[in-house]
Amino acid sequence: MAVLKYSRQREAIKTYLQGRMDHPTADMVYTAIREVYPNISLGTVYRNLTLLAQQGEILKISCGESSDRFDAKTTPHYHFICEECGQVEDLMDIDTNMINKLAEMNFDGEVRGHQLYFYGRCKKCKLCHAESDGTRPPEGHALRDARMGKEQNS
Repeated sequence: MAVLKYSRQREAIKTYLQGRMDHPTADMVYTAIREVYPNISLGTVYRNLTLLAQQGEILKISCGESSDRFDAKTTPHYHFICEECGQVEDLMDIDTNMINKLAEMNFDGEVRGHQLYFYGRCKKCKLCHAESDGTRPPEGHALRDARMGKEQNS
């Protein structure tokens, strides 16, 4: 790969991601980086995120129909995607090599890697669905905010 010319904006994007555990979207990155670089465009953020992902310096997490997320943690690990609120969480304690070995047992080629996402309900959304006992989503949770907005608009 060609050596890239240093970019303060690209470095700021990478540093921002390294300080986050919530796998932000490009829009979230853009909003944060604009505080330091007010003239940066959304297109510049997208181009730099794409370039960093292509260079292997960050991970791009495709979440189906919702916005892609980005992760500065490039060591092999899996992600859990909540189907209700869209939260993305790291799953660090799963042996990623085991799946490569299982795949090679039934394949004549050489497996060098894989992508695997787990889907379901995050802990907060799981608690939200325990409504039979009157549990409400925690304050600040996307599902509660959406429900509270509907209740207030009714």
